[in-house]
Amino acid sequence: MIFREATPADADFLTDVLVAAVNWSPEWKEKSRRRVLAAPDTGHYIAGWPRSGDLGVVAEADGTPVGGAWLRFFPADDPGYGFVAGDVPELTIGVVAGWRGRGVGRSLLRAVEARARAAGVRRISLSVERVNFAQRLYLAEGYEVVGAGSRDSDTMVKVL
Repeated sequence: MIFREATPADADFLTDVLVAAVNWSPEWKEKSRRRVLAAPDTGHYIAGWPRSGDLGVVAEADGTPVGGAWLRFFPADDPGYGFVAGDVPELTIGVVAGWRGRGVGRSLLRAVEARARAAGVRRISLSVERVNFAQRLYLAEGYEVVGAGSRDSDTMVKVL
């Protein structure tokens, strides 16, 4: 497996993993790609990829993308779910279903953090539902809960 910088050519794949991340729970009614992109609160995570300041990584196995992680800055008047400040980018991460549970997410998280450090980013935020298994990964990787994003989710931050 290799990890490479996400490019403009990765926009469709990153959209796919965003849709997968939105639909992480099999207990929820699945949202279509069109619906995820049309909803301002989810579509803005990928719209116009890449914008100035965006950075990301793609995991590939045998030349096929299997996961992606990216950071995007949001202004206070158009915040993401994990917004804490305009100078703190928010993480989006997703792994293709057949590759989950194999360490790809952890490796993507570490790779995007390394790129963020190199770019001078000091903190990363995210939002995760409390019942999502990914929250354990974030806690194990040094993210701390800084508040409730909603009644069911937490906002987390990692200082790099």
